[in-house]
Amino acid sequence: MMMRLKKKNAKGQAVVEYIIIIVIVAIAAFVVLGAFSDRLRTMIAGVTTTLGGTADVSTKSTDIAKNLTETGVDTSGN
Repeated sequence: MMMRLKKKNAKGQAVVEYIIIIVIVAIAAFVVLGAFSDRLRTMIAGVTTTLGGTADVSTKSTDIAKNLTETGVDTSGN
């Protein structure tokens, strides 16, 4: 009986460990994206321009975020 109980707890522990790893990876991804957001926008704008589109990267990401409403609409008028 004791052996079955131990095995069940080990499975639960493994799930918790996987969740912790996923949370750590997600936080790391947000930090990296936050740190390189302007560079990524510039790279994506370059690809867009190369493919024939137009892109404006004159505004920083932080300024764009300040002009967003709660619904994610840009109120800056650009």
